[in-house]
Amino acid sequence: MEKKSQQTRLVHNDYVAPAGFGAFPVPIHHASTVLFANVAAMRSRNWQDKSAYTYGLHGTPTTFTLEARLAAIENGNYCLLAPSGLAAIAMVHMALLKSGDDVLIPDNIYNPNREFANWMARDYGVQVRYYDPLVGAGMAKLLQDNTRLVWTEAPGSVSMEVPDIPAICAAAHARGIPVALDNTWAAGIAFAAFDHGVDIVMQALTKYQSGGSDVLMGAVITQDEALHRRIEDAHMRLGLGVSADDTYLVLRGLPTLKLRFDAHDAGARTVAAWLAQRPEIARVLHPAFADCPGHETWQRDFTGAGGLFSVLFDEAYSEAQTDRFIDSLRLFKIGFSWGGANSLCVPYRIQQMRRDWPGRGQLVRFNVGLEDPQDLIADIAQALARLSD
Repeated sequence: MEKKSQQTRLVHNDYVAPAGFGAFPVPIHHASTVLFANVAAMRSRNWQDKSAYTYGLHGTPTTFTLEARLAAIENGNYCLLAPSGLAAIAMVHMALLKSGDDVLIPDNIYNPNREFANWMARDYGVQVRYYDPLVGAGMAKLLQDNTRLVWTEAPGSVSMEVPDIPAICAAAHARGIPVALDNTWAAGIAFAAFDHGVDIVMQALTKYQSGGSDVLMGAVITQDEALHRRIEDAHMRLGLGVSADDTYLVLRGLPTLKLRFDAHDAGARTVAAWLAQRPEIARVLHPAFADCPGHETWQRDFTGAGGLFSVLFDEAYSEAQTDRFIDSLRLFKIGFSWGGANSLCVPYRIQQMRRDWPGRGQLVRFNVGLEDPQDLIADIAQALARLSD
């Protein structure tokens, strides 16, 4: 055998590890370049066919495995990964809308989705209209000949209204219009989106799926192949790829997803019930509580609630006072997102976010993590005592 130089031996090596190694973790495949056995193999492969590999951007065994598992959790057939929840949202918009088209978006939508839609309206000629999230069957009156997409979010991740997804889907499907759902709050665990008529499920895997507050990733899941192909085209044209290491972190979190979700749910209900008894709190906005808008729909369609809810303070308290309350918390940290082990608390200027917000008082959103709920209650109690300082 021809002796190669040291430099070449640094780059090329004939060693192949023996087959048959087995372990629980999914292997991490790092690759931009994918190797082909011969030219015929290179020319025969299609990037859309996930039975083979073409380029790292279009998938590796690691990403294909995560896509398959996420699709199975949601009872879908197809899944595409994106580098963030917002990237997944953008992919759906770009796949289904063009200049002159109309999209309907609930007024309680995740704010980056609103900002993306407003950008499309301003710079790309897409008509964007916002609707009452509790519109239900009234959606039929809002649809136009140029409506190409209806967005939903169940519930709204700040104001917590729970929409009647089956009624919205029935109205849209009667006109041949697909419905997309941001299902991040329920994590694909507490709401069976496709069983309730949804066509496209978007998930921010940043939240419960990873569970470590250390990953940015999103997913779009579908059952219909033709719809999947349209979104897949946008996925490829936008060049949306994800890190193999981040993919592994999400895969590592999936086996404990329901256990963690249920623990968040139990803790949040305990904390929310305590808050509901406090005189400083005018209203608890938690879908599992009877006075939350859309609670009856939540009872009918959902099996859990997770760790995220909001409260409205008594209107006697100013923004400065509720800001001081948040600054006084010790276990709750100030930060966006949810689904991690650490509890979070964020104030929202809801009156500036919503066109016809009916509530009064300062809105504060809580994410209950995996700490002992009684310790969290004690933390809130000492911070409430600072309201009138």
